[in-house]
Amino acid sequence: MLWKTLYNTLVIPALTVGFYTAARFSPKIREGLAGRRSAFDSIKGQLNSARELNQTAWFHFTSVGEFEQAKPLIEGLKDKVRIVLTYFSPSVHPNVTRYPHHDAAIYLPLDTSRNAKRLFQIIKPSLLVFSKFDIWPNLVWHAAKHRVPIALIAGTLHPKSKRLASFARPFFREVHRYISVHCVISEDNAQRFRMICPPSAQIEVTGDTRFDRVYQRAVAINGETEFFPGQSTLARPILIAGSTYLEEERVVLEAYHRLRENASHNPDSETLPHLILVPHEPTAERIDEIQAQLDHLGLSRICISELQEGVNLSETDVIVIDTIGLLAQLYRLGDVAFVGGSFHGSVHNVMEPAAMAKPILFGPTIHNAYEAGILKERGAAQLINNAEAMVEVLTSLLSDTAKRTRMGQIGKQVIEENLGASERTLAQIRTYLTT
Repeated sequence: MLWKTLYNTLVIPALTVGFYTAARFSPKIREGLAGRRSAFDSIKGQLNSARELNQTAWFHFTSVGEFEQAKPLIEGLKDKVRIVLTYFSPSVHPNVTRYPHHDAAIYLPLDTSRNAKRLFQIIKPSLLVFSKFDIWPNLVWHAAKHRVPIALIAGTLHPKSKRLASFARPFFREVHRYISVHCVISEDNAQRFRMICPPSAQIEVTGDTRFDRVYQRAVAINGETEFFPGQSTLARPILIAGSTYLEEERVVLEAYHRLRENASHNPDSETLPHLILVPHEPTAERIDEIQAQLDHLGLSRICISELQEGVNLSETDVIVIDTIGLLAQLYRLGDVAFVGGSFHGSVHNVMEPAAMAKPILFGPTIHNAYEAGILKERGAAQLINNAEAMVEVLTSLLSDTAKRTRMGQIGKQVIEENLGASERTLAQIRTYLTT
């Protein structure tokens, strides 16, 4: 009772003020707030026209990565259970709208007790599912009040998480005591969850469902497909720089500029690739920023939206991807993949290029992704700290086909060794549903 009172009288008001203040400076947060204003009317309308099934599974996730983790489970339940999705980040919204396997989907309203009560009255869930570590206390407490079982999937708790601090553990123990089953990705994570859970908590090591998801997507992509006009005219090796921010682009483009200078002194060199640059958010402002950098460095470039049938790209240095939804397919084209976020704050999806047997490069910030550490330790990925190191590594890789193949096969093997998490997690979830 104490923790619930403190959360609702101190934490939630502070979060609300912070959220609305940040919205003044962030278009992305403003977009999320706008979506939340109509959330209750939207969910009512969607459920009124939804399938009439006896049970409803409610999945909540923060971002695109957690959505990908949930997809194998959603697709394993959808035939017999209504699926309701809630999400926090605006980056999820376009992905959800294109996803066919749900009955209703909305932005999650702010985690006030009143909002949680309204959601449970409207959705009437049979099961509530959280992903990774994004657990909202008022949803948990209202689920417990309504005797709705709660599952955590792909549970992850970083060793430096503030949830593990001695002052925070009592609060999180009060939340996690109501979670029916914690499906976590590894034994190390299980041990950390035991530190914030009561002794009676059910904690099962089921693995990370993302391995299954990226593997499914990888095998479904036809390597012979032409993803854009002029693809067949690319005459050099291909470097894919995926999900990049400004910090990564400075490193990648400086490294590429040096590779071009080196190639000008050695016309027979095979170490100058085409660069396919895929920014994390290809807004008009970001594309203008990237093009200005490329022009400053004297690199030839074109945006994918500008490509027309019959175009010859053999002399083009950089292709900028100014649309969304292509990165996973584009990794199939690459000879080497650089994964963004790793100079910005947290590395993005390293599993996608690994599943396609591509050698991987990333920057120093990989603490958020245990799989990046595994790939590095096994020799499937290399960490670079600056443009100079990137030039050295790329020169070595692009001149050594056998090394690229060896690294790529190790990465694919890591993915294959970790398959099966979806079925193990589904087995746990189904115990709370009559499917």
